[in-house]
Amino acid sequence: MSDTALLVTISHLIEAYGYLFVFAGALLEGETVLLAAGFAAHQGLLDLRLVIGIAFVGGTLGDQLAFLLGRWRGNELIERFPALARHAPQVHRLLERFSVVLILMIRFLYGLRIAGPVIMGTSRIPLVQFSILNMIAAAIWAVLVSGAGYVFGAATESAFNHIEHVEIVALLVILSLGFATWLWHYLRDRRRKNSE
Repeated sequence: MSDTALLVTISHLIEAYGYLFVFAGALLEGETVLLAAGFAAHQGLLDLRLVIGIAFVGGTLGDQLAFLLGRWRGNELIERFPALARHAPQVHRLLERFSVVLILMIRFLYGLRIAGPVIMGTSRIPLVQFSILNMIAAAIWAVLVSGAGYVFGAATESAFNHIEHVEIVALLVILSLGFATWLWHYLRDRRRKNSE
């Protein structure tokens, strides 16, 4: 496949499925997807306002579902998964002292994005309090991360204006770095689990 055909294919995929990827990424740990979506918004492939709105909905829903899962089966999950059990005492200690700050910041802490709300669901935090703070945190997260991707697109364009197709190359670099980071953490956690 030629470079031009590859660029056209990537552009079509982003235009066709970009918002779906944003939602799925925000539902899970999706900083890389959201950065890429912000970058694509700068290139005119996506609408930044829609990216932020969809990321807000997906981020809110993902953490809310994780919290409710914690309320429903949290203790069983903590017993079953060593990673949750390892983080649970620390999260509970922090919740006792800094519950508001922790709820607002948990989505920015790698490794606790999904585990954190599940563990919080096993605490005494009222559902309404968590829901309100979760929405505030999701709004901040959606704006900051997609905005960073958008600004990166602008900086790349001005710095490398003379290089043809630099936007697609940068998008591929962002996605590759995100995947490499995820893979590194996955393998590290797997090694740690196997050594226990």
